[in-house]
Amino acid sequence: MSYTQIAFFALACATALDLYLLRTRLLLRKAFWTSYSIILPFQLLTNWWLTSRNIVMYDRHQILGPRLASAPLEDLAFGFALILGVLALWVFWGRRGIGRPNGISGTPDIKRGK
Repeated sequence: MSYTQIAFFALACATALDLYLLRTRLLLRKAFWTSYSIILPFQLLTNWWLTSRNIVMYDRHQILGPRLASAPLEDLAFGFALILGVLALWVFWGRRGIGRPNGISGTPDIKRGK
Protein backbone atom coordinates (compact mmCIF):
# COMPACT_ATOMS: atom_id res chain seq x y z
CA MET A 1 0.00 0.00 0.00
CA SER A 2 1.42 3.40 -0.95
CA TYR A 3 1.72 6.37 1.37
CA THR A 4 -0.92 8.10 -0.74
CA GLN A 5 -3.39 5.28 -0.16
CA ILE A 6 -2.67 5.20 3.57
CA ALA A 7 -3.07 8.98 3.90
CA PHE A 8 -6.41 9.08 2.11
CA PHE A 9 -7.65 5.98 3.94
CA ALA A 10 -6.80 7.74 7.23
CA LEU A 11 -8.66 10.83 6.01
CA ALA A 12 -11.75 8.77 5.17
CA CYS A 13 -11.61 7.00 8.56
CA ALA A 14 -11.27 10.26 10.49
CA THR A 15 -14.17 11.80 8.56
CA ALA A 16 -16.37 8.76 9.23
CA LEU A 17 -15.35 8.81 12.90
CA ASP A 18 -16.29 12.49 13.23
CA LEU A 19 -19.51 12.58 11.23
CA TYR A 20 -21.01 9.11 11.66
CA LEU A 21 -19.48 7.06 14.46
CA LEU A 22 -18.94 9.59 17.25
CA ARG A 23 -21.27 12.22 15.75
CA THR A 24 -19.11 15.06 17.03
CA ARG A 25 -19.52 16.81 13.66
CA LEU A 26 -16.39 18.92 14.07
CA LEU A 27 -16.08 19.27 10.30
CA LEU A 28 -19.29 21.28 10.33
CA ARG A 29 -18.07 23.76 12.96
CA LYS A 30 -16.39 27.09 12.35
CA ALA A 31 -14.37 26.64 15.57
CA PHE A 32 -12.75 23.50 14.16
CA TRP A 33 -11.69 25.23 10.95
CA THR A 34 -10.38 28.20 12.92
CA SER A 35 -8.27 25.94 15.13
CA TYR A 36 -7.04 23.98 12.10
CA SER A 37 -5.97 27.23 10.44
CA ILE A 38 -3.82 27.89 13.52
CA ILE A 39 -2.35 24.35 13.49
CA LEU A 40 -1.65 24.22 9.73
CA PRO A 41 1.31 26.65 9.61
CA PHE A 42 3.04 24.67 12.37
CA GLN A 43 2.38 21.43 10.50
CA LEU A 44 3.89 22.93 7.34
CA LEU A 45 6.89 24.24 9.26
CA THR A 46 7.49 20.86 10.88
CA ASN A 47 7.03 19.02 7.57
CA TRP A 48 9.47 21.40 5.88
CA TRP A 49 12.08 21.00 8.62
CA LEU A 50 11.89 17.20 8.66
CA THR A 51 11.86 16.68 4.89
CA SER A 52 14.29 19.41 3.79
CA ARG A 53 16.96 17.95 6.08
CA ASN A 54 16.27 14.39 4.95
CA ILE A 55 15.25 13.34 8.45
CA VAL A 56 12.10 11.95 6.83
CA MET A 57 12.35 10.78 3.23
CA TYR A 58 9.70 9.43 0.88
CA ASP A 59 10.04 6.98 -1.98
CA ARG A 60 8.97 8.98 -5.03
CA HIS A 61 7.07 5.92 -6.31
CA GLN A 62 4.89 5.86 -3.17
CA ILE A 63 3.63 9.46 -3.32
CA LEU A 64 1.72 11.60 -5.82
CA GLY A 65 4.69 13.88 -6.42
CA PRO A 66 3.60 17.47 -5.67
CA ARG A 67 5.13 18.91 -2.52
CA LEU A 68 4.27 21.78 -0.24
CA ALA A 69 6.95 23.10 2.10
CA SER A 70 9.14 20.26 0.74
CA ALA A 71 6.76 17.57 2.07
CA PRO A 72 4.41 15.51 -0.11
CA LEU A 73 0.82 16.73 -0.30
CA GLU A 74 -0.24 13.47 1.30
CA ASP A 75 1.31 14.72 4.54
CA LEU A 76 -1.39 17.38 4.73
CA ALA A 77 -4.12 14.76 4.38
CA PHE A 78 -2.49 12.49 6.94
CA GLY A 79 -1.88 15.33 9.40
CA PHE A 80 -5.44 16.57 8.96
CA ALA A 81 -6.76 13.05 9.65
CA LEU A 82 -4.69 12.81 12.83
CA ILE A 83 -5.87 16.19 14.11
CA LEU A 84 -9.51 15.50 13.28
CA GLY A 85 -9.42 12.05 14.85
CA VAL A 86 -7.82 13.23 18.08
CA LEU A 87 -10.14 16.22 18.45
CA ALA A 88 -13.23 14.11 17.70
CA LEU A 89 -12.24 11.64 20.42
CA TRP A 90 -11.47 14.51 22.81
CA VAL A 91 -14.93 16.01 22.32
CA PHE A 92 -16.66 12.62 22.46
CA TRP A 93 -14.96 11.56 25.68
CA GLY A 94 -15.33 15.03 27.20
CA ARG A 95 -19.09 14.89 26.71
CA ARG A 96 -19.09 11.66 28.68
CA GLY A 97 -17.01 13.04 31.53
CA ILE A 98 -14.04 10.79 30.86
CA GLY A 99 -10.91 12.25 32.39
CA ARG A 100 -12.69 14.47 34.90
CA PRO A 101 -12.05 13.95 38.60
CA ASN A 102 -15.02 12.54 40.52
CA GLY A 103 -17.55 15.14 41.57
CA ILE A 104 -16.38 17.83 39.14
CA SER A 105 -18.79 18.60 36.37
CA GLY A 106 -17.65 19.96 33.06
CA THR A 107 -18.81 22.94 31.09
CA PRO A 108 -22.59 22.94 30.75
CA ASP A 109 -23.85 21.57 27.48
CA ILE A 110 -25.82 24.57 26.23
CA LYS A 111 -27.38 22.60 23.40
CA ARG A 112 -28.99 20.11 25.79
CA GLY A 113 -29.60 22.64 28.56
CA LYS A 114 -27.66 20.69 31.17
